[in-house]
Amino acid sequence: MPIPPRGEEPDPQPEGAVQPPRGDLPQPGPPTDEAEPGPDAAVATAAPDDAYAAALREVEDRWRRALADLDNARKRHVRELERVAEAERARTAAAFLPVIDNLELALSHAGAADPGAVVEGVRAVRDQAVHVLERLGYPRHAETGVAFDPARHEVVGVVQDPDADPNTVVQVLRPGYGEAEQQLRPAAVTVAKRE
Repeated sequence: MPIPPRGEEPDPQPEGAVQPPRGDLPQPGPPTDEAEPGPDAAVATAAPDDAYAAALREVEDRWRRALADLDNARKRHVRELERVAEAERARTAAAFLPVIDNLELALSHAGAADPGAVVEGVRAVRDQAVHVLERLGYPRHAETGVAFDPARHEVVGVVQDPDADPNTVVQVLRPGYGEAEQQLRPAAVTVAKRE
């Protein structure tokens, strides 16, 4: 809008229009005794920002501490699992030491003793090893005449046997150790087939 010459009234503004500044506004004058806002006023207005920043720093610190605690707990858990596994390995190995000792004893007497005594000694050592596996939670399964169970048996052969019921274990070629969920291996068996 063009500025009218001095002394003339400007054209009236449309209703609701913003009026331009007029000359009757206060003019800057000499300094007064009123204090201008100083640095403390800026602190007062910035205090909410500082409170938010402090709260954010506190939350970040707690988050970092929680992450560190989680990492430390994970490391402790890994160390504990390794310790338990090592203790279990040592317990299992210690359980087999008497078996090894008896095998060495049987081998040392093999030349001097009669063959029947050596066979009896080896059989006793085998029984001792089977007992160790049972104590560790892996009982031996070598039964014949029982129904075939795919969870406990592995079929390696099928035979025609008129004396056996169909689908029963006729011969155990290799014994199995353990129960359903905790099985070292299934028994290798031959099964009677249906006629």
